[in-house]
Formats: sequence, structure tokens, C-alpha cells
Amino acid sequence: QVQLAESGGGSVQPGGSLRLSCAASGYIVSTYCLGWYREAPGKEREGVASIYVGDGRTRYADPVKGRFLISQDNAKNTVYLQMNSLKPEDTAMYYCAAARLCGRITGPQVNMDQLDARGQGTLVTVSS
Repeated sequence: QVQLAESGGGSVQPGGSLRLSCAASGYIVSTYCLGWYREAPGKEREGVASIYVGDGRTRYADPVKGRFLISQDNAKNTVYLQMNSLKPEDTAMYYCAAARLCGRITGPQVNMDQLDARGQGTLVTVSS
């Protein structure tokens, strides 16, 4: 069983930066994918970024490419999401998730039934 705990959300002005952290505990194997998806009122659940634990391969959703960077610290079982050049449309609850396939986190649809675990979420608000 995998447990995930996010931290690092908050409020920032447009153009600002935030870094989210996701601490993973439990049975983490190199075949897992860890990543982030987000939910905003009135919008569909949206994958953001993912990283394959085994080799560090990353995937990004188009709206965040070039602005967000996902990374991992295997020694700490922690995944980070560095968010730069934030926009008001990035405002959402961000959830850390674990899945066997990275496409389940960053694919066209994020299906909760296909996730192995998710955290409690952390709120990111981008507003002037």
C-alpha cells in the first residue's frame, strides 16, 4: 500500500513560482509512476506531470510544458513539482498520485479507479 502526502501549496501572484512536494511511503517499486493532477471548480480533472520512478522519464501536459518541472529524490521517496510563470488558470487543488502507468496520471483523462493512491491535495491559488 502506498501513502502520499503533499505540501507546498499557497497563494502567489501571476508570474510567480511555487514548489510542491509529495512524500511517498509504503511499498514503492521502480515500476511505479508518481505525478500530479489537478482539479478546479467547473473544469475537468487534468493531468499535470508525471515521472517514472525506475528511470526518471517525465511527461507533461501541454498547458504546463516549459513552465513546470517534475523531479524526484529517490533517497527521500519524494517527488517535487516546481511551478514557474504561474497563471490564474493554474489555480486548482493539486493532488499527488501513484499509478502503474504514467498515462493514467497525465493522459487525456484521469480516472480515479486507475490510480493506486493519491494524496489529500494541496491548494494553489494564482491571483493578483
